[in-house]
Amino acid sequence: MYHVSVLLNESVESLQIKPGGTYVDATFGGGGHSDLILNKLGGKGRLFAFDQDEDARQNATKAPFAGNDQFSFIHANFRHLKRMVRAEGVRVGTVDGILADLGVSSHQLDSGSRGFSYRFDAELDMRMDTREGPTAADVLNQTSAVELQQILSELGEVRNAKTLAEAIVRFRENSPFKTTGELTALCEKYFMGDRMRYQSQVFQALRMHVNDELGALKELLESAYEMLAVGGRLSVITFHSLEDRMVKNFMKTGNVEGIVKKDFYGNIDRPWELVTKKPIEPSHEEIKNNTRARSSKLRVAEKKTAENQ
Repeated sequence: MYHVSVLLNESVESLQIKPGGTYVDATFGGGGHSDLILNKLGGKGRLFAFDQDEDARQNATKAPFAGNDQFSFIHANFRHLKRMVRAEGVRVGTVDGILADLGVSSHQLDSGSRGFSYRFDAELDMRMDTREGPTAADVLNQTSAVELQQILSELGEVRNAKTLAEAIVRFRENSPFKTTGELTALCEKYFMGDRMRYQSQVFQALRMHVNDELGALKELLESAYEMLAVGGRLSVITFHSLEDRMVKNFMKTGNVEGIVKKDFYGNIDRPWELVTKKPIEPSHEEIKNNTRARSSKLRVAEKKTAENQ
């Protein structure tokens, strides 16, 4: 199986699908969310699905998506949502719902060939879109110790980020990093706490940096607000505290920094109506069946105003 969709029913139900509406699945992956959205559209409306991964594009060529006139796959990073959907003829402020599942697919973690997991020895790539951009090996071999420390600390919450960053620089002086096995072996010498958790944190930090995941999320959220109709809903599943904080801030204040804005009269600008006051988390049963669901959080908001359009 390519990927088990997390919080599948909860996230799609939260969109309140209207037959004939226009929707965007910003993270197509194995197509679980898209399949359910199409079923709820009931033969009417449109669904646009984004994914920059080549394997996901291949999934979009299979049933029930192949030959479906309601479905359009866009092979691109979701940070380009506004531009790409407008190119499909959709006007700003007319989309009824947007869904994003920010988790890395089970397929990418389990296949091993792309270097996303410490469990396999493979080339240190980690790019979601292998068509462009520096690889994880490039980052390890070319980034200063100070910046590496920042990446490991902020994106991976690695406790001894400075020590590991300096060790990475010493390692590459003798031979450049090429494989995940080399990085894993180095981490074995410096890990703190649980060994597997430590490896996961290091690999997560590199993956998030290589793919500029936080930068892409910021652009997605801003595009979503512009493209949604008043009353349209945004449903986002996060797996990382930094992502969740950005989504929470954006839904509360309209910006990822969480800066409260007021008008001339001191009234607080609230561009969103929170559908979920607290995030929806997976049930014990779902976590039991899919351990990767355990850190997921679903936040949902409804667009209130049409300002800045």
